Amino acid sequence: MMLSAIIVAGGSSQRMGFDKLFAMIAGEPVIAHSLRAFERATSVTEIIVVAREQCHDEIEKIFSGAGFRKVRAIVPGGERRQDSVRAGLDRIDRDSQYVGVHDAARPLVTPEQIERAFEQCRMHGAAALAQPVNDTLKLTDADVFVAGSVDRHRLCAMQTPQIFDRKLIEGAYRAVYAENILVTDEVSAVERLGQKIALVLNDEFNFKITYPRDLPLADFILRDRAKKAR
Repeated sequence: MMLSAIIVAGGSSQRMGFDKLFAMIAGEPVIAHSLRAFERATSVTEIIVVAREQCHDEIEKIFSGAGFRKVRAIVPGGERRQDSVRAGLDRIDRDSQYVGVHDAARPLVTPEQIERAFEQCRMHGAAALAQPVNDTLKLTDADVFVAGSVDRHRLCAMQTPQIFDRKLIEGAYRAVYAENILVTDEVSAVERLGQKIALVLNDEFNFKITYPRDLPLADFILRDRAKKAR
């Protein structure tokens, strides 16, 4: 069973003020950690990186220097995340049966998490990592005053990878573009078809690098994991 991984690295990093994918954590760029997890996941047969064209040379240096063998192509990203994912779908191996999509800015993902999500995908056709919401949630009004409460029971924050039967995700994206709608992740596209998506509840760190404050925490976690693995 062939699993193609699309690593989405086309963000603008506006909230960071610099390109977060090349920020160094635990001795390597953020994107290198994301790529390594998929390189080491035994179920993954190929990796397609989607990124801004001006970053292609730097990304190629990273994966070539690290000896990653599963990276098959680096393709230009689109204006929106969904455009980048579609570009990746156009480049995967035509024999692939499953497709996984992962944010390059989630460097803490592990091969074990990838395999757990893939196992559920094979059983249900669609699966994604998710973290149960533990915080108290509030609705706000236009002036950012509390306007009400949100019951957090059964709420989850979506993570990546999100893995799907290939025909399913391709059909979902055809519908997205046919109806000209915006989706922020692949689960949002697939659920519109009425497909059930299995959530793989994750209690390990897998946050997205969004603000500069996230970098030292990710660095600490990766170095701590490396110590424990010795």
